[in-house]
Amino acid sequence: MEMPKGETYSRLKNRVLENNLHTICTSGKCPNIGECWNRGTATFMILGDICTRSCKFCGVQTGKPLPVDKNEPEKVARTIEIMGIKHAVITSVDRDDLEDGGAGIWAETIQKIKKRNHITVEGLIPDFDGNRNLIDKVIMAKPEVISHNLETVRRLTPQIRSRAEYDKSLRVLQHIASSGIIAKSGIMLGLGEKEQEIFETMDDLLSVGCKILTLGQYLQPGPDNHPVIKFIEPEKFKYYEKIGLEKGFQFVESSPLVRSSYHAEKHVKA
Repeated sequence: MEMPKGETYSRLKNRVLENNLHTICTSGKCPNIGECWNRGTATFMILGDICTRSCKFCGVQTGKPLPVDKNEPEKVARTIEIMGIKHAVITSVDRDDLEDGGAGIWAETIQKIKKRNHITVEGLIPDFDGNRNLIDKVIMAKPEVISHNLETVRRLTPQIRSRAEYDKSLRVLQHIASSGIIAKSGIMLGLGEKEQEIFETMDDLLSVGCKILTLGQYLQPGPDNHPVIKFIEPEKFKYYEKIGLEKGFQFVESSPLVRSSYHAEKHVKA
């Protein structure tokens, strides 16, 4: 992990403070903020900070979300322009309360970013309940990468994820890959999964055309969340990276502090 320092990091930090901007990097206290910002990469969350689902691994507030901010796409695009970043990752809470799951705002945000900034974009999307028409709205906005996280292995999915289904997520990734856009996914380790289940998850992701995999240590965000069953040794993460590359992934980011957007700017090259 790189300490938060460096010329680019300092410049972005000052712009964020001066313009009262919001990024997941700062609000989520990401351990990789120094490295990512020095590379010119930042992550933004759209559609509010209240989720309609209550996954056991997640610390995001669950409840009734606020109305959608119709000006958010332009605000995010302007924020990216002010910060002067080179690669943006966009993510969101689940918005099952909306007829389109927020897909319209997703598409408009990516389009506005592309129009205002000459940069690459990754969309880390929810499952949109598996609705291909909604996923297509994001696809047609033409981000360079679309990621959707499995989060955990098949056996643990009912315990860890709310409403989301393992096979549904695989179908989402397959639809993304079939469009020609780079498909990416990630899982957390330390939730009680077995090694063979990790390998089976890798195989499942490769079978639907996923090219990029991230593996990181699960950390319990609060007392009501699923407990950490095991802390995985850094050497084991390196071993999983080796296995993933041997199996056929083009990129595998694997270490305890890896999060979904870690080294995201490199994944465009897949």
